[in-house]
Amino acid sequence: MEWEPEVPRWRQVYAVLDERIADGTYPPGGRLPSVVDVCGEFGISQVTARKVLAELRRAGLAVMYPGVGTFVTKLPQPPSS
Repeated sequence: MEWEPEVPRWRQVYAVLDERIADGTYPPGGRLPSVVDVCGEFGISQVTARKVLAELRRAGLAVMYPGVGTFVTKLPQPPSS
């Protein structure tokens, strides 16, 4: 992945995972990659990967079950005009 220097990396990774949720790569009820998997794919630290997954949860797109994983809860809604 080519990083945009003016955008925080966690936001860039968040955008990729958000897009994957929207396009069905990670469907509702599907498991999201683990912190370790996110680190490996994007070359980021565990702190950054945890922030990405936490932001997905805060946005209502994911739910975490400790010891089980993080799962997609719903598809993102398009902004209302």
